[in-house]
Amino acid sequence: MNTKLTLTIEQTVIEKAKKYAKGKERSLSSLIENYLKALTKESDSNEMELTPIVKSLKGSFTAPKNFDYKKELTNRLSEKNL
Repeated sequence: MNTKLTLTIEQTVIEKAKKYAKGKERSLSSLIENYLKALTKESDSNEMELTPIVKSLKGSFTAPKNFDYKKELTNRLSEKNL
């Protein structure tokens, strides 16, 4: 069942998001819905199986203690997609 949702977002962000959605031949609502689904998706297991390449890289990088990877990922994806 679909339910209407009201959001308060900066006008410039809305305009860019609408342009992006149009370019992908999607509605803005469907993009936001899929994004929220991805954010709230529960994984079947806490531990993902690593590929051999990823296993070989494991431990080769140490992030600073105050590094917020979720914030960094959000910033990078925002730059890339908008």
